[in-house]
Amino acid sequence: MNILLTIVSNRCIRIFGNLIKLLSFVFHYIFPKYRFTIPEFSKAKIKRKNNQHISRTIWQTNYSNKVTLPMYLNYLFNRLMSLDYDYRYVSTESRKEFIKENTDNRTYNAYLQLNDGAAQADLWRLIVINKLGGLYMDIDATLVKPLHCLLKPTYHSFYVKLKKNNDELTNFFLASEPNNIVYQRSIKKIVSNIEEKKIEHGVYFLTGPGVFIGLTDDQEIISEERKFVCIQGAFTNEHFQYMDKPRTKWTYKNPEDLLKK
Repeated sequence: MNILLTIVSNRCIRIFGNLIKLLSFVFHYIFPKYRFTIPEFSKAKIKRKNNQHISRTIWQTNYSNKVTLPMYLNYLFNRLMSLDYDYRYVSTESRKEFIKENTDNRTYNAYLQLNDGAAQADLWRLIVINKLGGLYMDIDATLVKPLHCLLKPTYHSFYVKLKKNNDELTNFFLASEPNNIVYQRSIKKIVSNIEEKKIEHGVYFLTGPGVFIGLTDDQEIISEERKFVCIQGAFTNEHFQYMDKPRTKWTYKNPEDLLKK
């Protein structure tokens, strides 16, 4: 998809998403307790003949896969944009088990010290993709174009940057083949941050995208501005994402509460 078509797609998705949110307020006013289930596994519906370095697997996690209407519609929309990808939802318990089985004691113990779900997901996403490959998207992210148009078979990894003329990377969308040196460096940095209790600047620098700073300087990376990749909050918002756990988003966490005492 060319740049103009992607921008048009971005705008149309935002408009459609806003309509979904308006309808969802009405729906959940009438059915306040009704929830939809995101499957733990959804098999690819299309098989591509061409091989690619980044495996065709989407990884997502959340505090629950029982979600509100806009969250579920966001999931369905992303599946339409990724019909040639397997989809895997990983629960809080399964994240912990995966890290226990696939990392050393130091990394696992550091993970256990995290007292915030978003921070736990920050570390897990790097570990799972570094181990198995594929791509990770935040549960509220909405693709603006099909993944086969975004991730080329020749890519070994792919990053999203916040702005066109800014080298700052985000971690709400990550894609890589296994054994990514930047991910390995990031995992080590997060573990050190936890051990040294570097909590003063919050989740963003403890486990979030702030850990990427300086770790890609000696690497040639492929990146794209976020508006050409996916939108956060197009279909949903904090109200619908945390309806069953209000005011638990990472932005509400006090730095001193990020790690277990």
